[in-house]
Amino acid sequence: MPRGGRRTAVSYAGGVIETPRPGPRPLVSDEGPQRQLDQQAPPEIWGRLVAAVFALDGVVEGHSQVSPKSSRAVFFTDREAARSPETSLFPDGRLEPVHLHGVADTSVHLVLPPERGARLTELGWAEPHQYEDFGTEFMVYGPRDAAELDVVLAIVVESLAYARGD
Repeated sequence: MPRGGRRTAVSYAGGVIETPRPGPRPLVSDEGPQRQLDQQAPPEIWGRLVAAVFALDGVVEGHSQVSPKSSRAVFFTDREAARSPETSLFPDGRLEPVHLHGVADTSVHLVLPPERGARLTELGWAEPHQYEDFGTEFMVYGPRDAAELDVVLAIVVESLAYARGD
């Protein structure tokens, strides 16, 4: 990212992530709130993810409307309402397409088109959210290294584009 600049897009291997996530899936809680129980991002990688997400153009950090207090919601600067309910993790409030869980968890919850989320699930990067309402809500596992950080950030960008209708 340019110094002082904001990211406008993230490209990864030509734009579409089709690389499988190495290794087994992390353990995930079977009770709410859904959280990642092992293979968390190291604190430095998690911090870089948070910084990169909130350096993206058109987003602002806020308190999640549906997640534990340690989570950080990604809101748009230019819109409050979802274009349709399935594009937000909280359809009855401010448009929240993504939230990042705290450093003890490091997973990311976000919305994606169902077929894209299913493909990322097949590739081992994600799984359906345990409390999904529309089939668009997914948990993306925290990045374990810099290469995975790029992939997770690219998935966040995909989610934001979906929520915007791009």
